[in-house]
Amino acid sequence: MSFVAVVFLVSLMSFVALQVLPGDPAQLILGTEGSHEALAALRLQLGLDKPAPVRFGQWLVNFIQGDLGESLRYNIPVKDLVVQALPITLNLAMWAVLLALATAVITGVFSAAYSNRWWGKGMRVLSQLGMAVPQFWVGILLIQLFAVKLRLLPAGGYSNWQSLILPIVTLALPRSAVLTNMVQVGLGGVLNSDYIRTAKAKGLPWATVLFKHAFINGAIGVATTAGIQLVQLLAGTIVVEQVFGLPGLGQLLLAGVLQRDLPLVQSVIVLVAVAVLLTNLIMDFVLLALDPRVRFE
Repeated sequence: MSFVAVVFLVSLMSFVALQVLPGDPAQLILGTEGSHEALAALRLQLGLDKPAPVRFGQWLVNFIQGDLGESLRYNIPVKDLVVQALPITLNLAMWAVLLALATAVITGVFSAAYSNRWWGKGMRVLSQLGMAVPQFWVGILLIQLFAVKLRLLPAGGYSNWQSLILPIVTLALPRSAVLTNMVQVGLGGVLNSDYIRTAKAKGLPWATVLFKHAFINGAIGVATTAGIQLVQLLAGTIVVEQVFGLPGLGQLLLAGVLQRDLPLVQSVIVLVAVAVLLTNLIMDFVLLALDPRVRFE
């Protein structure tokens, strides 16, 4: 019930927020030279003449039935636009999370294990720097280096899998910095535990002690932070897709807001909210698997 209630509240708040945006969608479609008669006819065709509660109710009923409506800007079903844009955003988010997790586990474990060595201290400095640098600036630097100077990767647009490399790295770097810091903090106390000293006394390889014994016990906090970062990453794709010109959900949403494409914006916002709720639900089960002592109502 809470899942349904949250989705309903998000859809209602987004609908109300869109109503206060300046500009008339029908006027934007016709332009400033459209006559009053043509404007009234278009408003009638788009259903904009009906009261806001009636329009919201109709949209909600259609959404439940799987009908996302028709885009005012593109004159095609919103579902078709979402189907075209969603794979790009999903690929971007999925690979960015995997890269961030892999980087954070390796750098976090070794920086915690060798905290007194120069490379451990250097990793901590880099993780703090990664959290402080703005994401869009990272993207611009990567474009300048790998696309403009070295000409190894595309600077923008979407043509093949190589077009996603720089955006994935741009999204992953700040998240890996946060997760690296969480791994360092989580392992800081674990490495001084009695069972870690016992494992070392048994002559187990140091890598086995770090990854099999120490990291597993510190993984709960990392998994919680990873879930939060994944949710934030869904919002971060809007900025990254704009920087790299990727035709994903982020750019689709931004274009809909600028054009007052109400059905498009409404549907994308609610779909993102559903994705966030599903992510939180999945992370709850991941935490349950990592620690059976955790119980959810």
